[in-house]
Amino acid sequence: MKYKIGVVGLGVMGHNLALNMERNGFPVAGYDLDMSKTKAFLDGPAKGKKIAGVASPEALMDALEKPRRILMMVPAGPAVDSAIEHLKKHLQAGDILIDGGNSFFMDTERRSKELEAQGFNFMGTGVSGGEEGALWGPSLMPGGQKEAWEATKDIFRAIAAKAEDGEPCVAYMGPRGAGHYVKMVHNGIEYGDMQLIAETYDLLHRGLGLSARELHEVFAEWNTGELRSYLIEITATIFAKVDSDTGKPIVDVILDEAQQKGTGKWASQNALDIGAPIPTINAAVESRIISAIKAERVQASRVLHGPQPRYSGDRTRLINAARDALYASKIISYAQGLGLLKMASVEYGYNLNLGEIARIWRAGCIIRASLLNDITAAYRRNGSLVNLLLDDAFRSAVESRQESLRFVVQTAVGMGIPVLAHSASLAYFDAYRSERLPANLTQAQRDYFGAHTYRRVDKDGVFHTQWV
Repeated sequence: MKYKIGVVGLGVMGHNLALNMERNGFPVAGYDLDMSKTKAFLDGPAKGKKIAGVASPEALMDALEKPRRILMMVPAGPAVDSAIEHLKKHLQAGDILIDGGNSFFMDTERRSKELEAQGFNFMGTGVSGGEEGALWGPSLMPGGQKEAWEATKDIFRAIAAKAEDGEPCVAYMGPRGAGHYVKMVHNGIEYGDMQLIAETYDLLHRGLGLSARELHEVFAEWNTGELRSYLIEITATIFAKVDSDTGKPIVDVILDEAQQKGTGKWASQNALDIGAPIPTINAAVESRIISAIKAERVQASRVLHGPQPRYSGDRTRLINAARDALYASKIISYAQGLGLLKMASVEYGYNLNLGEIARIWRAGCIIRASLLNDITAAYRRNGSLVNLLLDDAFRSAVESRQESLRFVVQTAVGMGIPVLAHSASLAYFDAYRSERLPANLTQAQRDYFGAHTYRRVDKDGVFHTQWV
């Protein structure tokens, strides 16, 4: 028999996606440079299924129907280029290579152009949902040639997560690197979400003195309302977990040093390149960087002093305000991420559909949340929406909660508890709603020291002042 698709790289993500495809009616041929992985897969979870293992690129090509569809699940970076070179000499015109890793979108741009010039199709496909998502339904963000999407869409739609309305969480994103760009921004929003949740935890734990068990109850309750999401759900679960070695809550014995693989940082770097303001996401990236200098922070804590993080006001008021502030900041963060996508769509000619992107993030991916149903609805109401905050429903949601957000930021600042992401969200909101900002002084300074000129509010043209 001929197999519908090949999977190259049979690590956890690769073999889970292969199992997902087979379960949904698409026989798979698997290949890995490490034959022990192939054997373990075939003798284990793939045993008795319509999954074959092959030992060489030649055998892989022979096993697949044409046009050959080959999903590469290898680490981002040089490994992808190596895999392409390893396979390319055995491809035929029209065959489709798919990179399902977390590749940088500009690498995908380069690979797409090079392979297309040689007669091959290439798709950069963002895959979100982790190991469980790969097995039971991820959110998929494919980009590349439209004909490549047409040849793979039945498989992708079958294996993708299904939202509450039954819609598969996959759609064609656009040409070349569009899929990996959207995945990069997804991860940037994910960074923002996680940092906002972490700051809320810090405020309630250090400032209000809530125990892990109390935090579990708070977050579990929040997950039944407007904040319902995968990240809130797992946060509630984390607070309930007890360390078997010490008997303490596991969260209290984990070192406060957050690592990162780079996708959030890429979003921040690219936003600076194209001039898109995403301060909440930037704050989340910076917060991870600050967390990484643990030894330096320990030393600084012994010589730099501030207020005691102790809240003496009404507990219920702060908890409720924290919930509302988290929701408002989350909306503002999404507005920034979607704004970045909007600007990138023009910059790179991706023609991104923001409503479709919000739709496919509703299930399967890490940022899946009930909020995304509302975002999808907003873009269905107005497909040319300039900024999420200008949608009537979201404007009202943030305006009605801004008092809570201001109270949370002021309270945290007063106690010396850092809230970089909440502060950035509030500052973005205030800057975006300001008809006039102090950039007039900044431009005057630039003209003073560098003759950079300026425009005036009362007449057209470009002007320069002789300041001295």
